[in-house]
Amino acid sequence: MGEALTGLKRSCMCCDVNETMIGKEVTVMGWVQRRRDLGQLLFIALRDKTGLVQIAIDGNVAEKTLFAKAEGVRSEFVLAVRGQVAPRTEGNINPNMKTGKIEIIASEIRILSESETTPFQIEDNITVKDDMRLKYRYLDLRRPSQLRNLVLRHKVVQAMRNFLDGENFLEIETPVLGKSTPEGARDYLVPSRVHPGNFYGLPQSPQLYKQLLMVSGMDRYYQVAKCFRDEDLRADRQPEFTQVDMELSFVDVEDIMDVNERMMQKVFHDILDVDISLPLKRMTYKEAMERFGSDKPDIRFGMELINISDVVAHTEFVIFKNALEAGGSVRAINAEGCGTFPRKKIDSLVEFVKTYRAKGLAWIAINEDGSLKTQISKFFTAEKLAEIVEKMGGKPGDLLLICADQDKVVFDSLGALRLELSKMLGLTKADDFSFLWITEFPMLEWDEEEGRFVAVHHPFTAPMEEDLPLLEADPGKVRAKAYDIVLNGYELGGGSIRIHRRDIQQKMFELLGFTKEDAQQRFGFLLDAFKYGVPPHGGLAFGLDRIIMLMCGATSIRDVIAFPKVKDASCPMTDAPNVVDEKQLDELSICILEEITGAEETAD
Repeated sequence: MGEALTGLKRSCMCCDVNETMIGKEVTVMGWVQRRRDLGQLLFIALRDKTGLVQIAIDGNVAEKTLFAKAEGVRSEFVLAVRGQVAPRTEGNINPNMKTGKIEIIASEIRILSESETTPFQIEDNITVKDDMRLKYRYLDLRRPSQLRNLVLRHKVVQAMRNFLDGENFLEIETPVLGKSTPEGARDYLVPSRVHPGNFYGLPQSPQLYKQLLMVSGMDRYYQVAKCFRDEDLRADRQPEFTQVDMELSFVDVEDIMDVNERMMQKVFHDILDVDISLPLKRMTYKEAMERFGSDKPDIRFGMELINISDVVAHTEFVIFKNALEAGGSVRAINAEGCGTFPRKKIDSLVEFVKTYRAKGLAWIAINEDGSLKTQISKFFTAEKLAEIVEKMGGKPGDLLLICADQDKVVFDSLGALRLELSKMLGLTKADDFSFLWITEFPMLEWDEEEGRFVAVHHPFTAPMEEDLPLLEADPGKVRAKAYDIVLNGYELGGGSIRIHRRDIQQKMFELLGFTKEDAQQRFGFLLDAFKYGVPPHGGLAFGLDRIIMLMCGATSIRDVIAFPKVKDASCPMTDAPNVVDEKQLDELSICILEEITGAEETAD
């Protein structure tokens, strides 16, 4: 049972207690981190969101009832403590604590709430399975590292809001219950009780609403928006996530890049004391793929892709030959200093690229004496192998890794392989921040399954003016006025200049395989708005969770979200999603069909 708080008021947080308060009475409240019993001397480390302060109870001085109560205190009990601030003795000073030079001599202790033994210790650097941490997330969040992550998240959002306010943006909320317009990831659907058989779609982004706000004359909008996508999860993806979303009128690409560069510069300076040099580096999509095999490259280390197709063009090695004849390429990376890798380790790299649909990986290890070791020696002359080594800039001790296939497979495989090698070799540091803009994305890509073009970003992205003639002649070669901001191999945000001409928007829908009726049915409210004067406009949306993850040095966005989901989009803490009452389903005109396996056999 807990005691009442009546008559006791917290005077300061735990880490607000300092040497200037020596001799003064304070009241602090929090959780017991630990209790040390030295016979007639008890010490309690009390924790709140600011950190720890030491409470001292001397059995030779304190009242017996107070000492007895302190003896009964256990970890994670919630206490209110009143007492006098005193300096610690010389041997009792803890330089690792912010309050390490003082302690509170308790004159009153109230046990506000007791605690059972927690399923894991409330401290950092403990080994606990993620499922256990998330099942007891409210305990996990008591750990200092988790608290720091959420504090940093709060500060980043505040800094962004202050910056955007200073740039004349309006923070405007857009609906969460909207129309499902599936074109990309799957929507989460919400059934309507009032309109049986009809559904709302939870927003994958506020895209259409923010464009309508530009039509409305709002000029500069932003929102810290909750978004939802029903897609497979990974370390940097969740079914519900937060975007810092913005849209601007009467702008072009340079204007949007400028305001976002300056915002990132301010956030990193104010929060991490890290100076970001402007303007940020830029790279076209084509260059990024050719050099790094990725449209979100980590440029903190080299190991760039080299196209050696010309060197091996006339080889009879069937894997290289088939790839080139099929319109693919042969490319390689130089893993410098890895020539001494044992065969077993090299074989693991071969298996790694197979997960990216590569059929295999050729390799050439350059020994310290300059001689070569490779599994493809019988297919090439010594002169041709030397030519490959020269093209790759190989030197003694290096390992050349070669992939041959269609370009997409080669890019995916070698792009992922260089990242895997950077982890193995420890080539990057979490606090080394390298920003990059990727520009000139393809506007469309061909979907073999659907037999039509699909939008690389979304159907409202404007083509580059010089590529407008290609909309008719060769749509697959049209470049978009789209741009992604990348940090350390992660896409932080993406955006584009939007189509504001009705004729181009209709042409885009046509290329995507929509009839006029389809386009009107899905996006009629936007097309109708476009009849009444549309300013040139564009925008960008940041993935807030990813930004915080990188700023914290975390490896998963789950560590920077208060209550995240796990890989199957469920919540171990609340058991969501879950079944609902039959009455609720009836009100929504929903019937759940259950497949009963073996029903026919049972009937027989």
